[in-house]
Amino acid sequence: MSKSRVSSLIALISVFFFWGFVAASNDILTPLFKEVFHLSQFGAQLVQHAFFLSYFIGSLVYFLISYFVGDPLAKIGYKKGLIIGLILSAIGALGFVPAANLSSYPLFLTCLFTVGLGFTLLQIVANPYVIALGDSSTGSHRLNLAGGLNSFGTTIGPVLLSFALFGQMNTGTIHIDLSMVKLPYTILCCMLLLCALVISVSKLPPITTHEHTEKSLGALKYPQLTLGMLAIFFYVGVEVSIGSNLAQLLKMPSIKGIDTDKISPYVALFWGSLMIGRWRGAITIFNLSKMWKNVMNIVVPFIAFGVICGVNYMRHSDISDYIYYIPFIVLAIIIFFISRDKPALTLILFSCVAIVLVVIGLCTTGTLALFSFISCGLFCSVMWPCIFTLAIAGLGKFTTQGSSLLVMMILGGALIPPLQGKIGDYFNAHVAYCIPLFCYAYLAFYGWKVRSVLRSQGIDADAVEA
Repeated sequence: MSKSRVSSLIALISVFFFWGFVAASNDILTPLFKEVFHLSQFGAQLVQHAFFLSYFIGSLVYFLISYFVGDPLAKIGYKKGLIIGLILSAIGALGFVPAANLSSYPLFLTCLFTVGLGFTLLQIVANPYVIALGDSSTGSHRLNLAGGLNSFGTTIGPVLLSFALFGQMNTGTIHIDLSMVKLPYTILCCMLLLCALVISVSKLPPITTHEHTEKSLGALKYPQLTLGMLAIFFYVGVEVSIGSNLAQLLKMPSIKGIDTDKISPYVALFWGSLMIGRWRGAITIFNLSKMWKNVMNIVVPFIAFGVICGVNYMRHSDISDYIYYIPFIVLAIIIFFISRDKPALTLILFSCVAIVLVVIGLCTTGTLALFSFISCGLFCSVMWPCIFTLAIAGLGKFTTQGSSLLVMMILGGALIPPLQGKIGDYFNAHVAYCIPLFCYAYLAFYGWKVRSVLRSQGIDADAVEA
C-alpha cells in the first residue's frame, strides 16, 4: 500500500473509534438510567434498543432511496458521506444537554437514536471504503486494524464515562445528578466535529462509482449476503447483549455482588477483549516474516491486555482478579493459530468455542462464570470482518447496496439485549445468558454454509482473506 493510501487509511479508521466509544459507553448509561428513572431491566435495555434501532431505520431509508432514486453515496462520494454522518452524530451527542436539563428518558433515547443514525451512514461508508483502499484479498485485515481502534474506544469508553458519572458515588450518595452527562457528551460532540474537519481536509480518495446501478434488489440475489445479513443480526445482538446485561449479572451475589459504580472494570474488560482479538487480527496487514508474525501473534494480545489493565489501574479500579483472565487469552491465541486467518474457518471455530464458554458460564458461578461470559468478547472480536468480507464477496456493482443491508441488520443490537433483559426480569440475569447460545449456533452454521455458497460461484472463501 502506498504512503498516501496509508495516511488515508489512518484518517478513515479514526471514525471507528467514536462508534466504539459510544456503543460501549451505553453499557454504563444503562444502569445509570435504570436507577434514576426506576426502570425494569427490560426498560433499561431500551438504551441499546434506541441506539441500534437507528441502524435498522437509517439503513432501511438509505436502501429505499438507493432503490427508488439511485445510490446517493455513488453520487456524492464516500468522503462526503463520512462527513455528513459525523455531523449528524455530533448533533445527537449535543442533545444530551437539554435531555439532562429536562430529566427526560425519552429525549435521551431520541438523542441516542440520532447518534446512531449518523453512525449508520459511517458504517455503510467506512467498511467498504476500508476494503477499497487496497488489495481486496487483504480487506478483512484492514477491517481488523480499524476494528482494533474501534475496540480501543470500547475499552476506554466505559472507564472514562464511569469516572465522569460515578466518580463521586463512592461516598454512598443515593441521588445521581443527570447533569454529569453534559460535559462528556459535549466533549464527544466537539470531537466528532473535529473528526469531520480532519476528514474533510484529508487526502482520502474520492471513491464513487460510475457503474449503472439497476433499480432492483440485485444484492438479495446473492445467498452469501442474505445469509450474512442474519449473521450480522445475531453477531451484533450477542456482542451487545453480553456487555449490556453484565451490570445486572455482576450485582448477583452468586457472581460478584457489586454495585453499579464498581462495574466499569468488567464492562471495559469485555469490550477490551474485542480489542485484544482485533489487534491480533490486524497483524496480517503488516509485512512481517513468518517468524516475527508468529511472535507478534503471541505478544500483541498481551500488549492489548496490558492496555486494558493500565487504563483501569489509572482509574484506581480493583483489577486484582484480572490475572484469572490470562488462560482465556491463551486459549484465544491457540484458536487463532488453528484458524490460520481463514474467514469461514475462523467463524466456525470461534463460534463453537464461544458456545462452550457460554455453557460453562451457565453451569458455574463466581469468577469462572463471569470470565467465561466476558471472554466471549475474545471470540466475537474478529467475527465482524469475517462476516462482512464473506457476505459482500462477488457482489460487484451491488456492493454498496449489500453493505447497507448488512448495516441494517445491526438491528440485532436493538432486539436481542431487551429480549435477554426480559428473560432476566422473569428468571434472573444468569439464566438469561442462555440467549447467546442460539446466536453463536447460527454464526457457526453461516461459517460452514458460506464456503459451499461461494464455491458454487467460483469464489474461494479462504482466498477472500488470504
